[in-house]
Amino acid sequence: MEQINVGIIGTGWCGGIRADTCAASALVDELHIAEIDEARLAEVTAKTQAASATTDYQDVVANDSIDTVIISSTPETTHYPIARDALLAGKHVFLEKPLALTLDEADELIRIQQARGLKFAIGYSQRFNHKFAYAKQSLGDGTIGDPVCAVVSRHLTRGLGNKISGRIKLSPAAMEATHDIDFLLWLMEPARPVRVYSQSAYGAMQNVTGSEDAQWIMISMDNGVVLTIGAGWTMPPGYPNYSGTWIEVTGTEGMLVIDDTHRDVIVNTLQKGIQLPMSSMPGERVDHVFAGPMHNETVHWIEAVAFDRPEMCSAEDARRVMDVYIAADLSVERSQAVDLPLSAAALASAAA
Repeated sequence: MEQINVGIIGTGWCGGIRADTCAASALVDELHIAEIDEARLAEVTAKTQAASATTDYQDVVANDSIDTVIISSTPETTHYPIARDALLAGKHVFLEKPLALTLDEADELIRIQQARGLKFAIGYSQRFNHKFAYAKQSLGDGTIGDPVCAVVSRHLTRGLGNKISGRIKLSPAAMEATHDIDFLLWLMEPARPVRVYSQSAYGAMQNVTGSEDAQWIMISMDNGVVLTIGAGWTMPPGYPNYSGTWIEVTGTEGMLVIDDTHRDVIVNTLQKGIQLPMSSMPGERVDHVFAGPMHNETVHWIEAVAFDRPEMCSAEDARRVMDVYIAADLSVERSQAVDLPLSAAALASAAA
């Protein structure tokens, strides 16, 4: 077994989970951390016994001993420049979504990756949710026949909505429904999206961050399948970082319904009322185990680099997701359907 050295840039919520996973892996020899919050840097360094710690991500990028870099930085404007620098330095890169803010940036990153023969994966952790994986298996093995249509409805608490839409002005399609777009496109492979129609609804969030409360997206696939995705981030606060999802997949021979609203474990106390533990999208630590998909996604990436295996969600996959949510935002703006692939005029409009 050959161990690898891992660098993590950004150790907030998601980066902290990935740092814990790397520190516990027998495949990881050295862990190197970059984090601009010095208090958080000290905390994670002590917890993971990192080999080095820095406030400058370039120190990680320039370290020749590091095999792969995991980029979990915010705001999302940092993704493209840090990923570019890491790829140019010859590192395999795992990058939290979104891949980039523009398709030009995404295409440049993919060109660098391909020219240098590197692995480049994007963090769509819901592929590692066992319920979502079961949906993929059920279509792949013919359990419910050929796909006809699918619906995903996902809603987050207002606290998360404030946090996400307050740090960058991207729509629910780009920042929340993006996970479900990826999931359904993955589910429907090799079919490809050809048309997108979307509408947004404003309410409680408009006077707080200027964002819409929810966005609904309808995607037409080239095989006739219709996909519908609803995403909102305006639920009352409730349990911290709560995310609830309802999924219906209809096939020619059956139907699959997935309840991922986390009502299977309920805690009700006098002090805090009803709580829904283990209900955040990344998952949460429960004593000696980690309940959630992000740990498993990180393990998969470590193994992909160490054993030279294919990455689960490639940058090309993530670019297709970008096509769809950019088209969805254009559809909201125009109040009409948008064809894919995006035309030059549509791309110019999106850039503007």
